[in-house]
Formats: sequence, C-alpha cells, structure tokens
Amino acid sequence: MITYILRRLGAGLVLIFIVTAITFFLVHAAGVPVANNLAGPQATAEQIAAINAQLGLDRPVLEQYFDWIGGFFTGDLGRSYFSSEPVVDAMASRLPVTLSVVVFAMLITLVISVVLGVAAAARRGPLDVVIQTIATISNVFPGIILGIVLVFIFAITLRLVPAVGYTPPNESVPQWLASIVLPAVVLSIGGIASLSAQIRGSMIDELGKDYIRTLRSRGVSERSILLRHALRNASGPAFTTFSLLFISLFGGALFVEKIFALPGYGTFGYTATIQGDLPIMLGLTLFAVSLVVVVNLLVDLVSGWLNPKARVS
Repeated sequence: MITYILRRLGAGLVLIFIVTAITFFLVHAAGVPVANNLAGPQATAEQIAAINAQLGLDRPVLEQYFDWIGGFFTGDLGRSYFSSEPVVDAMASRLPVTLSVVVFAMLITLVISVVLGVAAAARRGPLDVVIQTIATISNVFPGIILGIVLVFIFAITLRLVPAVGYTPPNESVPQWLASIVLPAVVLSIGGIASLSAQIRGSMIDELGKDYIRTLRSRGVSERSILLRHALRNASGPAFTTFSLLFISLFGGALFVEKIFALPGYGTFGYTATIQGDLPIMLGLTLFAVSLVVVVNLLVDLVSGWLNPKARVS
C-alpha cells in the first residue's frame, strides 16, 4: 500500500510539472503585454523596458521557468506582477472564500441527492418519475439564470440575505452563512442531478439482491433496510461521484463568484488571466492539479476500503 501511494504521488508530481510547464509556455506564447498593462497606455518604450527588466521578463523563457521550479521546491511561488503580494499569501487569503461556498454546496448536494435517490429507488412509479424529472431539470437549468432569480427573490424582494459580497466567519457567523447560502445553492444544482441519479441506480441494484429479500422475510423494517443496509452497500459508486464533484465545483466556482461578487479563487484567477499575471496563474494551476491528484488518491483508497475487490494487491 505504501508503495502504491508513493507511486501515485510520484505520478502526480510529474503531472504537476507537465501542466505548469504547459501553462507557463502558453502564456508566454500568447504574448500578453504585462508591462504595458502595468505602465498604462501613455508609457514610453524606456518605461516598458524598465518594467520588463524589473520583473525578469526580458530573460530567456527557459531561465524564467527553471527559476519558478526552484522557487516551487523552496515554497516560494513568486509575487504578483500587479500587487507585489506573495502568491502563497494571496492564495491563502482567498481560499477560505471559495472553500466555504464549495463545502456548503457539497453538503446541500449530499443531503438532497440522498433524499431524492433513496426515495426514487424505494418508490418506483409516479414519485420516481417526478424525482427524475426534477433532477434532470436541475441539470439543464442555467445556473446564472437561477442565481439571478434567487437574488431577486431572497435578496432584493425578501431581503433575507445580501445580494453580493462576502463576510468572513470571524466577523459574524450568521452574516457569513447569509453571504454564502445563495452561491452554494446555485453551485450545487448540477451536482444534485448527477449524484441523485447515481444513488438511485446503485440503490435499485442493491434492493434487487438476495440479502434484501432475506432481511424482509425476517421482518426487518423497510426503513432499516433502506438506510442501514442498502444505502451503506450502495455508497461506494456514489462516494466516487461525490468526491469528484468536489473538483468540478471548484471549477464551477468562477461563475458564482462573478455573479455574487465574492473575492474567491474564481474571481482571482479570472482577473489574473486577463492581466497576464503569470505567478498567480501558475500558483492557481499548481493548486488545481494538486487538488485533483490528492482527491483521486483519496477516492481510490476509500473505495478500496469500502470494496475489498477494488483493493490493491
């Protein structure tokens, strides 16, 4: 097992180098005028050259990349071209915002998906059709439209939550919850459709097995059969889907952060891309790839624990 984990981590490290290298060279190939963006439209050629020299952008591209790799191994990911803020500090200050929304969205997705999936599998018929229809509509309904509708109802009309902005939990927990509830609901919509369908399919398979009929013949309550036996045994595939949703929700955080004006990773990455702020872009790419590697490894390990047939020999 230790060898397997080390091998996976080694492959993940190689993947990090490949993706960050591709990002680095593509940004350079795009020729984003960083110095011009910093100096403004009235800057002279001498000022542009001075900024390029100050940022090290006048050096060979390979030399710049290997300097970044050297900083990676020492924990120094450089500084933002535009704010001079260390990349690590900039990312650390924005991670709680995105993480709050994503984790809350995951909780909403889990609770609603389990209820819909179990109910659809247990009550085959009209209820199953209704639940599947709701899940399908939630999957195809544009999140941006839902976000606007929810803002109009709960923020503008009822004034229950703020329309935009973010309040840190150390300032006020109720206001923090109010500032992330609508973004989390919008972000969770697509995940509910896929996870509830996965739970429904796995539950139907489990409910058709012999041990379920044996439990029913022994007088075990239907509620116990559904929640203590069938749901637990059907949790393996659903857990994989649920874990991978965590990655996709991070990717989907951009549009909800733009809608609700949240200072998180999505907005931060979008601004850095527009400006050509390469250190920030590389830091965010590094985080995203590392997240994928770690989550996939944890999914494999937990799946092996839940299902002995999937364990590594």
